[in-house]
Parts: sequence; structure tokens; C-alpha cells
Amino acid sequence: MSVHADQSMWSRHEREFRRRVYPAATAADWQDWRWQLRNRARTAAAVRRALGAVSPREARGLAAVRAWRMPLGITPYLLALLATEAPDGPLRRTLLPDEREGIRAPGELLDPLGEEAHQVAPGLIRSYPHKALLLATTDCACFCRFCTRARTAGRPAARWAAALAWLRRTPEIRDVLISGGDPLTLDDAALGRLLGELRAIPHVELLRIGTKIPAALPQRVTPALARLLKAHRPLWLSLHFTHPAELTPRTAAACRRLLDAGIPLMSQTVLLRGINDDLPTLCRLNEGLLTLGVKPYYLHQGDLAAGTAHLRSTVARGRRILRDMCGLTTGYAVPHFMLDRPGGGGKVPLGPAWPF
Repeated sequence: MSVHADQSMWSRHEREFRRRVYPAATAADWQDWRWQLRNRARTAAAVRRALGAVSPREARGLAAVRAWRMPLGITPYLLALLATEAPDGPLRRTLLPDEREGIRAPGELLDPLGEEAHQVAPGLIRSYPHKALLLATTDCACFCRFCTRARTAGRPAARWAAALAWLRRTPEIRDVLISGGDPLTLDDAALGRLLGELRAIPHVELLRIGTKIPAALPQRVTPALARLLKAHRPLWLSLHFTHPAELTPRTAAACRRLLDAGIPLMSQTVLLRGINDDLPTLCRLNEGLLTLGVKPYYLHQGDLAAGTAHLRSTVARGRRILRDMCGLTTGYAVPHFMLDRPGGGGKVPLGPAWPF
């Protein structure tokens, strides 16, 4: 499925999937983002019931619970999308556990970006002089198997009071990135309180939110959420996308609603081995994002997060892909290829591999 898929075809697939896997659920339930979160697949049995046939590799991963580096959690919406793929399809590889998650390769770290060493208050990270990262929650609509923060996924989140107090007394901080977890899994009341508290700090000029909601739970982008975000502009959203299969009609509608609210949309993508580390896939993804009004911004080299070696591509491959994108597609579709330095210290650009 892609953004160009027929709307009626996608709607029919969702309806048939819902009736087969969630026979008690109504169409209104399916549209309700809270119902989607409550009914995430959290066990191997739930995934098997939804997807039916799995590959031998998928079966081994689902059975190897002790090897899982983080919880399992997939929304019904995403399960319907995974059901359109063959076993071992690209999105299935990013969301279904793999037995190799239990292997810690040389150089891999539980906290690959050194965030705990740069924590200035519970849930608040300062790795740059004028920017801070606020981890508003540890919950996500789905738990991507390559996540940098697997160590905290699904665990109790820090309260915000100490972080907000630190920000109020630190005038050097002008830019706050709200991440997690996924901040848009918060309900409107909680999210509104947090944005209001941050907006009330005079020296905080820029607010950004990192989220995968348009790809993982587009039902969350309600008219009420769009109005809430609009009320706190200027506000930028950094959207997490992995593969062109995520660009469904529902995702397209969610992006349109955010754009109509005046919210600029940028994307970031992690380069993943055998999933998106090839020229045609990244071109289709980034060109598709542009048609949704989303500017492809970052392509990340995978962090040295423990248990992710089987998913991590190489810097050389990423640089070649970027080189080949230049001149093949519009420059708007060519992202910045970045590496987060292990242990902290921020991002460095890797750039295309030019032949001179």
C-alpha cells in the first residue's frame, strides 16, 4: 500500500481485517485512537492471530521472549498494514521482535547517545548549549525494534515538574524538542498543559515534537489535536517514517490536517539494512513524503543501540545512496545524512560520497 493506493481499496481492507481480527469492534472503535492504543498487540499470540502465517524467522523471534530488547506493541491499524505484506516484509522486520535482539555486538550500548550522562533533570537531556530534549512519555503507538531508547520503553515516565523548573531557570535554552516515547500518545489535556507550560517560559523560542503518530496511529490526528497544536505555534513536527508502505490514505489525511493547521512537517528516517537502504526505496519514500507536504530532513545512521546490529546498515552505503539521489530526484527529496555521536555530543553530517 502507498499514498497512491485507492482509498476505497484501503478502506475495504481495513474493514475486512477489523471484522476478522476484532469482530466485536465497530467502525467507530477503529476510528478511536484510544481504542487503538488499548488494543495494541502485546503478545506473540496476538500478533499470530492478526497476521496468520509467519516466516520461520518471525516465529523464532516471537517465541524468544527473553531475548526481546523492549516490549511488543503494535496498534490494530499497523497490524492491518502489516497484513498486506508477505512474511519478512520490510515493515514486519521493524515491528516484530527478532531473536538476534538478545545479541549485544561489540561497541553496542544500552544508552548509545549517553543521555543519562547528559540528564540535567528527570526526563530532560542537555547535549547542546541552547537546546534541550524533554522526554514527555515512555509510551509509543508502536515499539520499533531499532529504537535508541529501548531501555526505557513502556516504563514509568518521569514527571515534568523538575524539568520545567530547570528550564525556567536556564535562560540559555531557546529550543526544546519534546520526544519520548511519543508525545502525541498523551491525551489532549496533558499535551495542552505541557505545551502551555513551555510556551510560558519567555526564553524558550522554538518548540518541536518528534512523533511517529501519522505513520503508526493516524487516527490520533483529530480536529481537536490540530486545533491544540495550532494554538501553540510556532511549532514544528518531526515525523518518523521508515518505508513507503507507511504512506497510506489515512497517513496522507493526517498530514493534510496538520498542514491545514499551519504546522510545518519535517521527516526523519533511520537507515535500516535490507529495509530501506537502497536507492529505489528511499526515493519512493521521500518523493511520497513530498506529495504529502512533508520535507524529508534527516536520514540517520543507526545508533549503536544494544541488540540492533542485524538492522544497522553502513555509513558507506548511506553515503552512496545520497550521492546517487542527487540528480536523480528533486533536491527537496534529498535528506541530510547524520550520525549521532556515540556517548553524546550531538549530530555530525556524513554527507554524500562524492567521487572526487
